[in-house]
Amino acid sequence: MNIIKPAPSRPLVSSSAIAPRRIERVMRARGDVRLGVPIIIADNDMSVLMIAAETLTLDRFAALAGNDQQAHLLMTRHRAEALDVGTGRHDGASHEVVSVFLPQGVGLDWVMSLADPAFARPLRPTPVFTPASSAIHQAAIALAKSAQLLPAALVVPLSDAQRFAAANALCIIGADDVLAELSAARCQTPVSSAILPTAAHEAGRVHVFRPNDGGVEHYAIEVGTPDLSKPVLTRLHSACFTGDVLGSLKCDCGAQLSAACATMAASEGGVLLYLNQEGRGIGMANKMRAYALQDQGFDTVEANNHLGFDDDERDFRNGAAILKQLGVPKVRLLTNNPAKLAILQAQGILVTERVPLQVGKTVQNTAYLATKAEKSGHLLS
Repeated sequence: MNIIKPAPSRPLVSSSAIAPRRIERVMRARGDVRLGVPIIIADNDMSVLMIAAETLTLDRFAALAGNDQQAHLLMTRHRAEALDVGTGRHDGASHEVVSVFLPQGVGLDWVMSLADPAFARPLRPTPVFTPASSAIHQAAIALAKSAQLLPAALVVPLSDAQRFAAANALCIIGADDVLAELSAARCQTPVSSAILPTAAHEAGRVHVFRPNDGGVEHYAIEVGTPDLSKPVLTRLHSACFTGDVLGSLKCDCGAQLSAACATMAASEGGVLLYLNQEGRGIGMANKMRAYALQDQGFDTVEANNHLGFDDDERDFRNGAAILKQLGVPKVRLLTNNPAKLAILQAQGILVTERVPLQVGKTVQNTAYLATKAEKSGHLLS
């Protein structure tokens, strides 16, 4: 009988070739945060166990908050100010983070009353906030935001992060890596395209672009046949499910989408960039939280701040990256938002003209439009 001996074992490929890159490691950490799995964030000789407040369960909270672990809750200055708690700092820095140590005996309801406006006001004892400006603290809040969760996180200091990570199969990531990747402009890779006749124009094509962070895809829609040798009529439109799909009267988004397509169809064509950054970049769930706050009397900016977010969390660099992929160097931009012009030009896209897009005013959104003009600088007559 012939006995076949196994070949000597050897690596199939170089381990360095298949190891996750920095952005992939950060996005893996973001995925765990969104799932509610704790991760470890490290910076030099300091490490913390971090979990988003919104995803806390009773068993994980009990494990992290007990046994004198020095657990503390992180949140943004916006959220702390919404709670009418002085932080001792009011320098306006958008990245500012504050911390409150968890007193002995408090429960998950106490934590959530601080993190989520939907819960009752904080129970006793009264929280005491202090500035938390380290890279680890900033990275924890940045990850929660990137996962489109409430920007609040429970963190616990760790003395031996590597051993704890290995024993509990947890992801460990550097704070500087998180901050660098989450602030970087995204590469946009063309994935697919197809002809799509629409109600606006029979000549149309949809292009799908995938960002290099593994996030949601963005779309470029050609309306008609735009001449790329001339400045192309262009609209950067952030996704608005309530306005674009449901016809919401609370905003002007659906009307702007329709008017932009009609304007392109009536001219020499154009490009509509449909960017998946719902609710000014905070996601659909948080947008509905903001709507609930608006029902209580907050305006659109105040509602976002009350949740702990900045006024606008969108990244219009995505639009510039897609225009470059399409070979569109010059645009006539359909917008009322001067920030879009500034960002495109900073990214190397020449804006030859701003084309106003003032449509969709209703009884229900009059105050909303006034707030956009007064607080966000939109050019509305």
